[in-house]
Amino acid sequence: MNQEVNLKSRYYIKNLFLNDRIILMLISVNAIIIFFQGFNINTYEKILTSIDDVLTALFFIEMIVKASHYGWREYLRSGWNRFDVILIVLSMPSLVAHLIPHIEQYVNVSYLLVFRVFRVFKFFRFVQFFPQVEHIFRSAQKALSASFMVLVGFFVVIFIMAILSTFFFQDSAPKLFGNPLTAYYTTFQVFTVEGWNAIPDALTAEAEANGKAFSTFQIFFLRGYFILLFIVGGIFGLSIVNSIFVDAMISDHDETEQQFEEVEKKLNSMDDKIDKLLSIIDKNGLSDQMKDLDK
Repeated sequence: MNQEVNLKSRYYIKNLFLNDRIILMLISVNAIIIFFQGFNINTYEKILTSIDDVLTALFFIEMIVKASHYGWREYLRSGWNRFDVILIVLSMPSLVAHLIPHIEQYVNVSYLLVFRVFRVFKFFRFVQFFPQVEHIFRSAQKALSASFMVLVGFFVVIFIMAILSTFFFQDSAPKLFGNPLTAYYTTFQVFTVEGWNAIPDALTAEAEANGKAFSTFQIFFLRGYFILLFIVGGIFGLSIVNSIFVDAMISDHDETEQQFEEVEKKLNSMDDKIDKLLSIIDKNGLSDQMKDLDK
């Protein structure tokens, strides 16, 4: 009797952790707990930490149950499962530190608690429950591969313009163009379109503050230079990168639809052949002979 009860309880526990809805609910609760932990409310800190530790333990049990059900090799074949294992392993040191009473008296565990930061990445587990997520990631991967060299060229252009801008404005505005690295970031801001027109004004104001105010001709050149940067990088550069990326995503979707159409054509062809075969059997009277044999 006890053995039967144990088997039933194991069966229910196993099904509980294999149920994606239950796991999604646990992830949602964990996300809410981590959200409230960010407010540093001392009154509820211990309660929230305890709930977070319990959820970490449940995720650990989930990993063990799924690995034993599917086998470790099959379980780790999925990229999402490998991601789960990494998160659980990173969460375990802080969990162990909380479970062992007064451990701080014997071992310095302060560095272990740093690993609790990685629990934020549990939010990414939501993504695996999105419909067609694998197809989306495959399409994005192909799109990145197709646009890789264009992205490299885009950043090389920024690199060249950053060095050029450094030589132009290094002395006048060291905060914006004091060295190639700072100039790279400023130039990248221009290329991203957002707030690009504020940079020439900031450059002019910094130059005036440093006692190196620009003349009217220099201001005209300055604005024309940044307009050119904006057109080359912000309009044409980003447009080309976006168009190639989107085109690669759409082409992958079209390839998938084409594969489905080919499979559908093959199935229709098989149906036609089966219909022809049945008609031939009926014409030759083989169907009546087969019915007699069945009798």
